[in-house]
Amino acid sequence: MSNTPDISSPSFSRQALAVLNKFYGYKSFRPGQYEIIQALAAGRDALVLMPTGGGKSLCYQIPALLAAEGCAIVVSPLIALMQDQTQALVANGIPAAAIHSNQSEDTNRDILNAVYMGRIKLLYISPERLLMMLEGWERMKISLFAIDEAHCISQWGHDFRPDYAQLCRLKQLRPDVPMIALTATADRLTRDDIRLRLGLNNPFEFVSSFDRPNISLRAYANPGKKARIGFIASMVRKYPQDSGIAYCLSRSGAEATYQALKASGIKAVCYHAGMNPADRDRSMNAFLDGRAQVVCATVAFGMGIDKSNIRW
Repeated sequence: MSNTPDISSPSFSRQALAVLNKFYGYKSFRPGQYEIIQALAAGRDALVLMPTGGGKSLCYQIPALLAAEGCAIVVSPLIALMQDQTQALVANGIPAAAIHSNQSEDTNRDILNAVYMGRIKLLYISPERLLMMLEGWERMKISLFAIDEAHCISQWGHDFRPDYAQLCRLKQLRPDVPMIALTATADRLTRDDIRLRLGLNNPFEFVSSFDRPNISLRAYANPGKKARIGFIASMVRKYPQDSGIAYCLSRSGAEATYQALKASGIKAVCYHAGMNPADRDRSMNAFLDGRAQVVCATVAFGMGIDKSNIRW
């Protein structure tokens, strides 16, 4: 990162806290966040393991905002997560954008031009799209690379994606740019693999506890479709002011669950990769703004959606 600040100075701490308060409304950092921000601001790589909801995004968003110049390139595997993040950032006055297939290529080109002109501080992009455009990153001013859901690069991880395995080319192309790898799910073997495959150089590592006392996990034997829908309906009645996500193993399963809940009078929407972009957007927006209480989805919806009243 050019114009490397003095991360040990009180002025850097004050500046980081001012950004935190201005754009996010917090007065202090959670454990580990400030040290990760310092490492990136100093040009050092980082490997971060934090649970979902633990504040991973701030660890790269704040260094991006503190950088004197350049855009942070954030690699994200799911369009829904990109849209959710960018909408929240823009709503807070942060110049952010995403390039993905749900938008026209004219829109994607305009966003890329805005990045080259220094108008965007955070750009979200899929690994597939980024690798297709790799030559263009050579001359771009980049403040940092953030690899979200970094376990996808490891064959030891639970969600290996071949295109993630090619992200080592970023370090080869731009060894001058710090990189942060972030995940909520990686044991020691997977973390070692992430470090190796991305080519991280002596990264600052932060490993948080997985203990989340406000979350419970239960498993039930499959009671059949009718009882399954009845169980979901009981959750809707139990939390009438809150929202829920019904994850399904297939697109057809998501559609069937959606139709069954809708027939039961429940305000539900469907979300999966087989839907056209406009329909996916409508479903996501209806869920986020409260017009729908339940989203029936495949894993294309992602688990990092920022909605404060998701209860199940």
